[in-house]
Amino acid sequence: METLSYVRTPSPAGPLFLAASTKGLVRLEFEARMQKLNPVTTQLHESKQALAAWLRELNEYFAGERRGFSLPLDLRGTEFQLACWRALLEIPYGETRSYRDIAQAIGHPHAYRAVGMSNNRNPVAIVVPCHRVIASSGSLCGYGGGLGIKRKLLDLEQARLHLRDRGTARHDLRRRALQ
Repeated sequence: METLSYVRTPSPAGPLFLAASTKGLVRLEFEARMQKLNPVTTQLHESKQALAAWLRELNEYFAGERRGFSLPLDLRGTEFQLACWRALLEIPYGETRSYRDIAQAIGHPHAYRAVGMSNNRNPVAIVVPCHRVIASSGSLCGYGGGLGIKRKLLDLEQARLHLRDRGTARHDLRRRALQ
């Protein structure tokens, strides 16, 4: 039987459940929509200390101080799901891709519905950024945490990008003015 360390934590996106193995983060889910763990093969041990680094990185993300996550993941799924989730990890902060884009990126250009199902089964929300996947039309669709949270995460990333870009532009202008 495998033991996973877990913690529940509040966040701007709602209550979250995190679980990690000795290899890395296994779950980061919205509490309202948690996928079941098999109690025959998995037991949970609450440990805020074991997940402290993940909690720190999540807090930095929500504060707009972090654009990517650096800690190890222990993703578990089919080969197709793992390919989809790896492709999600390649979507830059503040950008979006369509389900079709992801299907093409993994070499299955017509499997965009299957990509959608893989996103639906993504066990590591936010870190494996399925919130950055939208419909080909540009509209929001499908998100385990709900469309309101998907919008909130996308807005958070866009706002942080714009703030940073403006700050960089101001810094460049000041530097040029001093030269």
